[in-house]
Amino acid sequence: MNADLDFFFDPVCPWAWITSRWVTEVQSQRSYDVSWKFISLRMVNAERGYANDSHHEVTHNGGLQALRVASAARSIEGNAGVAAFYTALGTAIHHDGRRDLYESPHAFLSEIATSASLPKTIADAYTDETHDEVIRFETEIALGRTGKDVGTPILTFNPKAVNEASLFGPVISKIPRGDEATKLWDAVQTIAESGVAEIKRSLRAAPQFD
Repeated sequence: MNADLDFFFDPVCPWAWITSRWVTEVQSQRSYDVSWKFISLRMVNAERGYANDSHHEVTHNGGLQALRVASAARSIEGNAGVAAFYTALGTAIHHDGRRDLYESPHAFLSEIATSASLPKTIADAYTDETHDEVIRFETEIALGRTGKDVGTPILTFNPKAVNEASLFGPVISKIPRGDEATKLWDAVQTIAESGVAEIKRSLRAAPQFD
């Protein structure tokens, strides 16, 4: 059975986190099946390089390490394990503002695994490059659906169905709740399925994680 939505995320991206909480809000109201998939900003930027942008390089390296642990969670608990791990990790990084992922990754990821009711030993995977194959594979799938000149998140509505439709975003600064969340969902799905390639403005508000 196919999911209603594929959600490709890098856990260190604040915009992906906000969008993911919007998705889970709609999911709680409409019981959609969401498949949580990986896209690595470190891999996306591999060809571009980072020049003197050490902040993003460190952040994206941390994202790849966390995705390896998410992959380990999937191997044990499937899609539900990825969802639980991402929720716990994103809450700590974005909502609580913790920086431990970049300072003591193994201890931090062990703590996150435990808080997500997953074996803390999955944190050992943070340096295990064997997980990079599936992360790279899913990154390439995501970019194959939208084109390469995008970031995270990437959403695919109705994957593998005749009306499959993908887009980058929506990039939103505040998590929609209640009716606002479902109205936005319907609008975004309509836009995606219409074949619109781009609607954009460069101005955006600072991310709000509450």
